[in-house]
Amino acid sequence: MSNFVFPPAEIPSAAVRGTDARYAVRRIYCVGRNYADHAREMGADPTREPPFYFTKPATALTSSGSTVPYPTETANYHYEMELVIAIGAPVFKLRPEAARAAIWGYAPGLDMTRRDLQAAAKAAGKPWDTAKGFDQSAILGDIVRVADVGLLEKGAITLAVNGVEKQHGDLADMIWNQAEIVSNLSHLFRLYPGDLIYTGTPAGVGAVVAGDVLTGRIEGLGEITLTVGPAE
Repeated sequence: MSNFVFPPAEIPSAAVRGTDARYAVRRIYCVGRNYADHAREMGADPTREPPFYFTKPATALTSSGSTVPYPTETANYHYEMELVIAIGAPVFKLRPEAARAAIWGYAPGLDMTRRDLQAAAKAAGKPWDTAKGFDQSAILGDIVRVADVGLLEKGAITLAVNGVEKQHGDLADMIWNQAEIVSNLSHLFRLYPGDLIYTGTPAGVGAVVAGDVLTGRIEGLGEITLTVGPAE
């Protein structure tokens, strides 16, 4: 028996649709500005420059259907609706054609963001960690296996707040497609089963307040929901 100073934390995990199994989550990677219309609304030029990434801790993972408190130290709490890739095989320095085979499943996801902290960090040339990697900032729906749904290279991705649609795009509008993302990321990190990749958001991101109910949908995957609770 291992002699831990403190008991180790429970391994974060996600539900797999249609099974009782859980997908143990190792790391969460996120792609920045991967839809041209969102890049423009954030004041960037949507060229096919190499993709860039940020990360969230696996402990930020929160299940669809949850109510999360309005986060501390922000007055501009934003949603970003995203397709999430679940990796199912080791990937290291693979070409896109080979990297595609490592995509084990998909889930709808919400990348929740302290936008004011992100803007301040950008202006100062500092990291985004406090804006992106805070508690309960990576909302995830059930993972659907590629074996059940096929490769999702097109299809509507939408997000509504209190029943009013705010985001509407198509997976085919990604600047860097899924295979290219997995391949590129595998040249920066060794990827393993348990790694999630949030692949970017369409235009229409915006702020929410306590009491708001978010409902996202991805064609072929279904729905993700989140309720914003009062601040703690």
